[in-house]
Amino acid sequence: MKKLGCFLLLCLFILFGKNVNAQRFGYIDSGFILQKMPAYTNAQTEVEKLSQSWQKEIENMRAELEKLQKSYQAEEILLTPDMKTKRQEQINRKDTEIREFQRKMFGFEGALFKRRQELIRPAQDQLFEAVEKIVRQRGLNFMFDKSGDVVMLYTDPRHDYTEFVLEELGLASKEQNTAGARPANALVDDPADVPPLPETAAPAITPAKAKPSGQKVPVKKKNN
Repeated sequence: MKKLGCFLLLCLFILFGKNVNAQRFGYIDSGFILQKMPAYTNAQTEVEKLSQSWQKEIENMRAELEKLQKSYQAEEILLTPDMKTKRQEQINRKDTEIREFQRKMFGFEGALFKRRQELIRPAQDQLFEAVEKIVRQRGLNFMFDKSGDVVMLYTDPRHDYTEFVLEELGLASKEQNTAGARPANALVDDPADVPPLPETAAPAITPAKAKPSGQKVPVKKKNN
C-alpha cells in the first residue's frame, strides 16, 4: 500500500510537470482527528467488547478440547481400538471446530473485520465530508493524509489543515486538541485491514540553520 501511495504521488508530479508549483497542497492527520470523534471511539469500544466476547468463547472451546484430550490419555489403556478411533475423531472434530470458528470471527474479512467496517463507516464519512468542505473553502488542489500510505518525510506546519477539519467537525478546543488516549486493550489495525491508521507519523526533518551573513570565517595563515 505504501508503494502504491508513493507511486500515485509521483504520478501527480509528473502529470502536472512545470505547473506543480502553482498547485495548492495541504495535509491532515486523520488518525488524530478520528480519535477525537465520539462516533469513532464508541465504535472502537464496541468492537473491542465484541472481540473479547468471541475470544472468551474460543477459550471455553479450548478448555473443552483439553478436557477431552486429558480424558482420552487417562483412559487410553482401557479402550478398544474402535473406541480409541472414535475418541480421536471426536478430539479432531473439536480442534477443527475451534480453528474454523477463530477463522470466521478473526480472520481476514471475518465477522470482526466486517463489523468494524460497519461501525466506523459513519465516522469516516463524516471526516471525508469535512475534509471536502475545507478543500473547497481553502481552494486546495490536493489534500494528503499524514496517517495514510504516502510517506511524508517533511511536513511544513503552514500546510497542516488538521485544525480546520476539527473546527468543521465542531471538535476544536484547547482541551480537546491533544493526542487522544487509546483504550488499554484497543485493537491494532492490520495493514491488510480497513483503512490503516498508523499511531505515529514519520518525524519531521528540521532544516539546517544558516550561518549569520555578517559572521566572518577565520582564514588560516600560511607559515613562511
